[in-house]
Amino acid sequence: MMQSRHLIDLSDLSVPEWEEITRLACDIRERIDDYYGVCRGKILATLFYEPSTRTQMSFQTAMLRLGGRIIGFDNPGNSSVSKGESLKDTVRVVSGYADIIALRHPLAGAPKAAALYSRVPVINAGDGGHLHPTQTLTDLVTLRNEKGTFSGLCIGLCGDLKNGRTVHSLIKAMAGFSGNRFVLISTPDLGVPPYIKDYLAASGCSYQEMDNLAEAMPLLDVLYMTRIQQERFASPEEYERQKGVYVLDAEKMKHARKDLVVLHPLPRVDEITVEVDDDPRAKYFEQTEYGLYARMALIMKMTEGTGKELAPTRPGSQRRCSNPLCITNRETYIPRSFRKSGDMLVCDFCDERTLLS
Repeated sequence: MMQSRHLIDLSDLSVPEWEEITRLACDIRERIDDYYGVCRGKILATLFYEPSTRTQMSFQTAMLRLGGRIIGFDNPGNSSVSKGESLKDTVRVVSGYADIIALRHPLAGAPKAAALYSRVPVINAGDGGHLHPTQTLTDLVTLRNEKGTFSGLCIGLCGDLKNGRTVHSLIKAMAGFSGNRFVLISTPDLGVPPYIKDYLAASGCSYQEMDNLAEAMPLLDVLYMTRIQQERFASPEEYERQKGVYVLDAEKMKHARKDLVVLHPLPRVDEITVEVDDDPRAKYFEQTEYGLYARMALIMKMTEGTGKELAPTRPGSQRRCSNPLCITNRETYIPRSFRKSGDMLVCDFCDERTLLS
């Protein structure tokens, strides 16, 4: 039984729990038919407030493979959200119909807010540019199968490291294992947010920042490519200045280690050329299949028991989060709460930092 009732961030699980889930996922991969019926009579609600192909279909397929059923929406315009229904009300209603909820939302902190009002477990299926813990479970299952270890790896992350929720979740997870180091490859405007650097520092993990992918290639055991996310930019002009800066092609692959593993959360746009698909080190399509087994394992574990509730939020603050894309700034009934970190206040929902004064 998992200790946490909800999965909002991978830190909600202990490292032994991550390892248990990835081992289970590997067993499911080998004996998938043996797991049919494990969730018979259970219902998964997929509430997707923004577009998704792999994550949504992966969750749905996972529940169907386990013998359960699915409800939900993949377009809020086809739900009462289009009439102005709040996240709280949607979740309160749906948690009366389902046994578990997978929620994707464009606003950071939305899954945590949903968990405050849900009567059933909530899984964060991606919240804006913040976190994506089930993609990271997918990445861990992929690494278990393709590298055989979670430790002692040099992990390169390239592209949009500022808005890449998959990047943030993966760094936080891999920092929990010994001997890992990171190479952060991006333009200055798309570097990882300060709270991720704080996390690395607190974990004692070494990292270096680079702006040249070709120069980084010989250093890496794992390369995690990401697309420049057009939907996260304030204007088309800002996006155009960043797109196409980093492209992985066959020429760059010549300088990589023979046992390199190339991952990508997908979808890709132009950051990996099609010719790389035929390189045996390219594992991003296998990665999507591993995601199915990871989510099957997670659903099984989260429907086994109740687990503990979220820690109570701190008393409501009059202060507003400085992140305009934080759920607390859009749905103002949610209690604003912050934690102190040195001379900064950190939002409990989106991790945005602001000066204490």
